Amino acid sequence: MQKSLLFKTIIIGLLAIVIYIPLMMIQSTIWERMRYRDEAVRSITADSVSEQVVIGPVLVIPYVETWEEETVDTATQKVTKRQVSNSRKHYVYPNDLTVKGTIDTDQRYRGIHKVLVYTGNHQISGDFMLPDMASLASRDKTNASISRTEAPYISIGLSDTRGLQNFPKLQWGEQSFEFRQGSKLNAFQRGIHARLDGMQMASSGQVKFKMDLILDGVERLSFAPLAKNNQVTLSSSWPHPQYGGRFLPSPKGRIRNDNGFSANWNISALSSNAQQQLSNLENAGNPVNVTQTSSPPEYSAVSAASSASIDVFSVSFIEPVNIYSQADRAVKYGLMFVALTFAAFFLFEVLKQLPIHPIQYTLVGLALALFFLLLVSLSEKISFVLAYLLASIACILLIGFYLSYALRNWKRGFGFGCGLTVLYGILFGLLQSESNALVMGSLLLFAVLSAIMVITRKVDWYQLGKTAPAPVIAS
Repeated sequence: MQKSLLFKTIIIGLLAIVIYIPLMMIQSTIWERMRYRDEAVRSITADSVSEQVVIGPVLVIPYVETWEEETVDTATQKVTKRQVSNSRKHYVYPNDLTVKGTIDTDQRYRGIHKVLVYTGNHQISGDFMLPDMASLASRDKTNASISRTEAPYISIGLSDTRGLQNFPKLQWGEQSFEFRQGSKLNAFQRGIHARLDGMQMASSGQVKFKMDLILDGVERLSFAPLAKNNQVTLSSSWPHPQYGGRFLPSPKGRIRNDNGFSANWNISALSSNAQQQLSNLENAGNPVNVTQTSSPPEYSAVSAASSASIDVFSVSFIEPVNIYSQADRAVKYGLMFVALTFAAFFLFEVLKQLPIHPIQYTLVGLALALFFLLLVSLSEKISFVLAYLLASIACILLIGFYLSYALRNWKRGFGFGCGLTVLYGILFGLLQSESNALVMGSLLLFAVLSAIMVITRKVDWYQLGKTAPAPVIAS
């Protein structure tokens, strides 16, 4: 291979690396804008309400267990009896729990950043199986007895009580009780509770309950399946839900279209450890760390000081197109854009013997890099598709106009513009089809390499760089 050809190849490679620097700067700018968007979410949650996690309802029965202990004096062998008491709580989880929620969404802004908020109107009903108080006595204690010193209460844990938009009342059998502040749960203290004053629990039995809960939140709503049988139905006019947590909605009960979505969860206690997890946390006195699959790293419904967790399922209200993630993915293809364009220039030099100066390579490479900055800046003001269209048209016209003079023929500039149009179209397809991006990108690179090999199949590379007027091509 001639030294001049080798030298030109090295120069082109170095220029591609130089162009990679502004691409990385643009990607850093995109990450910075993403952080600004996260700060907008945190600002709204600080001023109003955060993501909501609902844990409960749970029936808590405080009681005192008294038993008799005997001690033996080792010297006199005298037996002494004394009464010992201990305050405890018994947790009863719903037998059947039904939640029917209708959720309305709205948008709030911090500067140019948009955050989705929601208001959910939830009708909660079900039943509890009351225990026999005598059955709570420890069998390993002598003459153990149970007595109540405090009224039982229904507890509901809420990650942010600022989102409560009504003063919920509990319909307990034939009686009605008002909720008060605080869940009175050790593991999840934020929330509400209703004291069941005057409730008789001398014998076991079934008690039905119902209540309405109007709850505001930001972007995500989660529930813990604490009942024996959990049936949760959520519907909204927002057409872009994202399901997460430990359980997904039933396939047959999941509907999504342009008018909104409806989803139904049927979760049995046999498939969930939520009851045992909450009971263990209550007995240990640890705060809950809600386990969320596919949650953002900064998300924590409550204190993360404890390694213990409770399983939940959730629905998130997301934008169909995240402009920053799309732009970030686009930048990852930026170096491929530059490499393909430079390869086309190099082949043009080889086949047409029309030299292209390194500065011309650099200017075209910078124009290609500028496309991605235009894309993210325009998409903050208009739709991503329109921003992509405008940015690509601007760059294609600029590069095509410049190359029509650099290559001394408007047809050549037009041809390169058409090639860039195809390239931008392929990139848009890659961005819109995330699941097929790898195979589409692989096919693109294979097609480009095949085209280069076919075009240069007759080139005598050893003759390049010699004084002959044209490269020698076998007939």
